[in-house]
Amino acid sequence: MANIEYDLIIVGGGMVGASLALALKNSTLKVALIEAFNFKTTQQPSYDDRGIALSYGSQRIFEALGLWSQLASHSTAINDIHISDRGHFGTTRLSAKTEHVPALGQVILARAMGQILNHALAEQPTLDIICPHRVTELAQQTDVVELTLDDDRQLRAKLIVAADGANSTIRRLLKLSVSEQDYQQTAITANISTERPHQGRAFERFTEHGPIALLPMPDNRCSLIWTLKTGEETAIMALNDKAFLHRLQSEFGYRLGKFTQVGKRSHFPLKLTQTNQTIQDRIVFIGNAAHNLHPIAGQGFNLGLRDVVALAEVLIDSRQDCGAAKVLHDYQQWQQSDQDAVIHATDFLVRLFSNDNILIGHARSAGLMLLDNLPPAKHWLAQKSMGLGKKQPRLARGIAL
Repeated sequence: MANIEYDLIIVGGGMVGASLALALKNSTLKVALIEAFNFKTTQQPSYDDRGIALSYGSQRIFEALGLWSQLASHSTAINDIHISDRGHFGTTRLSAKTEHVPALGQVILARAMGQILNHALAEQPTLDIICPHRVTELAQQTDVVELTLDDDRQLRAKLIVAADGANSTIRRLLKLSVSEQDYQQTAITANISTERPHQGRAFERFTEHGPIALLPMPDNRCSLIWTLKTGEETAIMALNDKAFLHRLQSEFGYRLGKFTQVGKRSHFPLKLTQTNQTIQDRIVFIGNAAHNLHPIAGQGFNLGLRDVVALAEVLIDSRQDCGAAKVLHDYQQWQQSDQDAVIHATDFLVRLFSNDNILIGHARSAGLMLLDNLPPAKHWLAQKSMGLGKKQPRLARGIAL
């Protein structure tokens, strides 16, 4: 069987992999996308009923990709963010009005995003979509990488982009190590209905067990991410809906009145995993395959999307072999500082706000009160939460490639 040749193969068709394929739609590169799940089903694990927090910077990226008009009808604007610490007085509020932006971010159901991305992929005539198939073997050669699929087909490409998630198959086949920090925490996710309208407010409520995040959604629902010490989630998940809402209410408070209804609950362990070598010979890791973060600041997908636009710009602007060492080095030089900054900041927040030491608690409270009264500091925090930095790729500035 003859090898099929490509310039670039993206492994993983979730939100990050699909976004990269769409960012490269105007390039001259011959691109293939391999996905283990059938796009025509609802099996894709990235596309469930979770609410995905999109930063303002991510919204601009989708505007530049020509997708925001479709995503907007499924999105809820985050007008304000309220940050508080249970048992202490300190609070901080961030406002889109103060930052002179339409919204600090948006919340969209992962399932709705998946449907829109998949439809856009299907309309891209130059993209080869290979699914449902998995990569079973990988061989790095001087000028190409050769992949073997589960149907024994062999594909060759100058560059492989691993966008295949935290349990990356490409990483496993290369036997690469990862740095892992187990936070001994578990997140419970669900959609919640509230007595009072959320009015586009997002809440981050820190407790001694971990943070509780509520993100605004349509129909006066909120997307819940409730962090607990691992082991505590078993009893919480076993509660009936009424008891679950009562327990959540005691932790969160009544800023949205009473919690009235809860949807399907899920839970997953929280770890920081970071690929030690994001660049290999003709292989690059992006998104969760490169860095899987704690959801405390809602930056996981947003960071992965910035990986996408930085890589897309480097690839399109390059006049040479897309898998050449210099091309990958240029991407790494551009994006590494962003990755490191977000990873370290997220890890710091987890450690600071998941600590029940009384002195640290008072210091946190004082810090939140001080931050709320320092406009320059609040502006800096808002800029970071919106994914806005000094050097941004064209797509991140809303400019099409």
